[in-house]
Amino acid sequence: MPNVPVIIGPTAIGKTRLSLLLAEKTSSEIISADSRQIYKYMDIGTAKVDKDSQKKVPHHMIDICNPEEYFSAGIYSKLARKIIDHILNESKTPIVVGGSGFYISALIDGIFDMQIHDPDIRKQLKHRFESEGLDSLYHELKQFDPEYASKISANDKQRIFRSLEVYLSTGQPFSEWHQQKTSPANFQYKMIGLQMDRTLLYQRINERVDRMIKKGLVDEVKHLQTMGYDADLTALRTVGYREVFAYLNDDIDFDTMVNQIKQNTRRYAKRQLTWFRRDKRIRWMQFSNEEEFKQIIFQLQNDIFHKDF
Repeated sequence: MPNVPVIIGPTAIGKTRLSLLLAEKTSSEIISADSRQIYKYMDIGTAKVDKDSQKKVPHHMIDICNPEEYFSAGIYSKLARKIIDHILNESKTPIVVGGSGFYISALIDGIFDMQIHDPDIRKQLKHRFESEGLDSLYHELKQFDPEYASKISANDKQRIFRSLEVYLSTGQPFSEWHQQKTSPANFQYKMIGLQMDRTLLYQRINERVDRMIKKGLVDEVKHLQTMGYDADLTALRTVGYREVFAYLNDDIDFDTMVNQIKQNTRRYAKRQLTWFRRDKRIRWMQFSNEEEFKQIIFQLQNDIFHKDF
């Protein structure tokens, strides 16, 4: 069985461009591993590949659900594995590309697929949050599941909500669910990490944010508002969107919004690198200019053709 290339790295480093060029030259299909590109209507802020490129190269795991719909790393893993099996059975090469470390880990190493989602309990928790505050919910979590509570921040609203939802739905602590056995991927893979000097990466991030603003990121968020979506939605509590919501709500001015998006994106890139550098399976490839980037393309293209990973 051929190895499946898994291209990872921080945001704005060039993963999408690399995967497109490789796919065009090697008769491959691309599977996105981005936890926000799964959502419809969020194109500019997630740096989603344009429609023309999607026509040239088949893409998967993009625009598969609405922003209000529940989605998890477990669901991602199950769907993406089926797609990879299908592509391999057609004697093509699937290329996984993305910067969501948790999704990639779920795909490769497995994750317990916790199909537990109770909208009524979610509503109750939201009401309690509004009336009692997050401290009260976190204190309750410490009583029900002290092990998991000790691993997360008292300010981590999303994880506090999720762990309480699971406990109140099942009566079993979230930490015990996490101890369930998982199955690793049934395909062979090779992880390729892109990296560059941090100063250059931060420059690329700043330039990308400027392009997003020019392409209409603010209008994209306005459109989401007209559809009834707001900043409290889990899918929209992400870099780029939460700052624009703050601007539209007159909490910050335009220049502050842009600077905050740049700053928070740089911080996100740093967290991505911290996550990925713990994984010793990744083969890191450094570049600093266009010529070195082309060399990476050439090298990986030959590796894929000759199954020489």
